[in-house]
Amino acid sequence: MANPSTPHINLWKKQLGTVPESVWEHENTETLVLADNGLREVSEKIGQLKKLRMLDLGHNQLGSVPDALGDLIGLTDFLYLHDNRLSGLPASLARLTLLRYLNLSENQFQQLPECVCGMAGLVELRISDNPIERLPDSLRNLAQLRELHCRNNRLTSLPASIAALHELRHIDLRGNPLRELPAEIAAMPRLEKLDLRWVETLDWPNWLADLEARGCLVYR
Repeated sequence: MANPSTPHINLWKKQLGTVPESVWEHENTETLVLADNGLREVSEKIGQLKKLRMLDLGHNQLGSVPDALGDLIGLTDFLYLHDNRLSGLPASLARLTLLRYLNLSENQFQQLPECVCGMAGLVELRISDNPIERLPDSLRNLAQLRELHCRNNRLTSLPASIAALHELRHIDLRGNPLRELPAEIAAMPRLEKLDLRWVETLDWPNWLADLEARGCLVYR
C-alpha cells in the first residue's frame, strides 16, 4: 500500500475481494486502480478521496456503484467501470462535469443512464457490449464529445439530436441491428470515421457517399 502522501495507488489484480479500509485514508490520492479484484461493492467512503482524477473499477463484479461517486467532482481524466454487472448508475454521477473519459462497456445497461448526459466535459464515451436499445435525445448535451463507441448493442437507430454534437469525430456502431440512421449525420462538420461493420440490417442511405466525398471514412 502507498503511504498517505503518495498520490497514486495501484491495486490491480490483487485478488482483494473487498477494498481495504486503509485505501479510504489516503485523501491525497489522485489515481486509484482497483481493477480485476472480484469486487462486489465499493464503500461510500470513496467520496472522501476528493483529489481523485482517475478511478479504475473495471473487470470486477459490481452490480452497483455508490452515490458518493458523484462527490468526486475533481474526477477529470478517466472513470473505468467496464466489465462489471451494472444496469444503472446513481443520478449523483451527473455532477462529474469535468470527466473526459467514461467506459461503461461490457455491462448490463438496457438504456444509457441519464446521468451520463449530464457529464458535459466528456470527450470519449464507451458503451460497447451492452443490451442498449436506444440512445436518449439528451445525448446532445455532451457538446465536447469526440468519440462515441457503441459496438455490439441493440440499437436500431440513433436520435437525430446526435447532429448537435459538433465536435464528434468517431462513431462506432459495429454489430448493431440498425434499420435506419438519421440523415442529419451527413451534416456533422467534424465527423472523420463512421464504423458500420457487421451491420446486416441496414439499407445503406445515399448520404453515406456524401460523407465519403468530403473525407469521412465509412466502414461497412
